[in-house]
Amino acid sequence: MQLPLVVGVDGSDSSLEAVDWAADEAARLRLPLRIVHASLWERYEARVPSFATTRPAQEILADHIAASSVERARLRHPELEVSTDVVPEDAVSALLHAAQGSAALVTGNRGRGGVTGMLLGSVSLTVAARAACPVIVVRGEERNRQGALDQVVVGVADPTRSSAAVRFALREAAARGCALEAVRAWRRPAHQHADHPLIADEGGAVREEHASAVLTDVLRDAGRDHPNADVRRRTVEGPAHQVLQEASRRADLLVVGARRRHGHIGLQLGRVAHTLLHHAACPVAVVPQRN
Repeated sequence: MQLPLVVGVDGSDSSLEAVDWAADEAARLRLPLRIVHASLWERYEARVPSFATTRPAQEILADHIAASSVERARLRHPELEVSTDVVPEDAVSALLHAAQGSAALVTGNRGRGGVTGMLLGSVSLTVAARAACPVIVVRGEERNRQGALDQVVVGVADPTRSSAAVRFALREAAARGCALEAVRAWRRPAHQHADHPLIADEGGAVREEHASAVLTDVLRDAGRDHPNADVRRRTVEGPAHQVLQEASRRADLLVVGARRRHGHIGLQLGRVAHTLLHHAACPVAVVPQRN
């Protein structure tokens, strides 16, 4: 039995974009799609008189959000297997529970009542930082969301944080029939030797060579199942979050890893993933790496 692709919905425009993206992804990967809406209307059920014959407004709204999301997904891909759940939990808890039995989890960039802009909603940020499965936050420009650029980009940090992300990115590129750009950022030594430019140049050369070696190692280990993949390697000098933010402009999907430490409580996102979730020009997949 295949694990479903899960998408969280709340009726916002952002969640509708997430439904569209998730429906396309589920059809592409031939996975069932599960639509999850979190609603706590039951908490207010006691306020409704026991003799009332009408359903609580919040219950009606929750059912409408779920049903309209299912209809939207089926209109987009009639052959898609779609199910829905209205879960009596807060949004973060509902999505984290759903993530435990899913191939991946998709969320929008902002929830209902969120301020339009670049900043990420708190639900999506928390879920991306804690979920047990890959989390894709649908954000960025329309052409990036629609997959018009025919390229997936993966940021390669080090083997302890990147192997799962690279494997995920390779599968995505294969399913889309597009190229994968593997990017490794590197930095020159903080203190340059003005009187000895050759020393400074040598330091940069050594670091770039190390970045290239890391790319080679991670791609070799993670790419065994995709020997014919069109992988383009790129080492770039600069801060990783800036390098990958720029790379996101020419990508349909940007993939980064996130280390999940066993027994660690709280958010587990590094600076790079955190920045990209807020500012990338395309959807961002955060893939957990268990250590």
